[in-house]
Amino acid sequence: MDYYGIGFSNIRLPNDSKSYVYKYNTRINQFPEEVFLHEFLHTLERNSEEYGYERPELHAYESYGYENEAVFGQREWYKDYMNKEISTSNGNVGLPPEIYSLKPAKESNFENSYEIEAFKEPENIIEEIKQIMSQLLSKI
Repeated sequence: MDYYGIGFSNIRLPNDSKSYVYKYNTRINQFPEEVFLHEFLHTLERNSEEYGYERPELHAYESYGYENEAVFGQREWYKDYMNKEISTSNGNVGLPPEIYSLKPAKESNFENSYEIEAFKEPENIIEEIKQIMSQLLSKI
């Protein structure tokens, strides 16, 4: 998940379904995209901190009276967190609205980054051949 270069969330699950079965809190969750949203919000939480904005910790939902609901997980918490609608005695708290238009505060955030080639399209015949060979060799 990428949001205009502001934040990125990448969640990988093993291909071998026999050794790993994905379960989300062993419940029937009607909000399975919650895991992607949660990881993405960590990026916005970090960006907010680096810009000096006050905001609650993403994992502190219980401190503000929210619950991890059986069917909808933490959907209400995330909604209020993203819209700065968490009620406190000092007013509402949450992510600042401007965080959705700010790039990460420091270039050093990406010091150890690398380009993910999973979705990279070949740009010339040599790259096309390499991609085909790679796919063929992975099946041997």
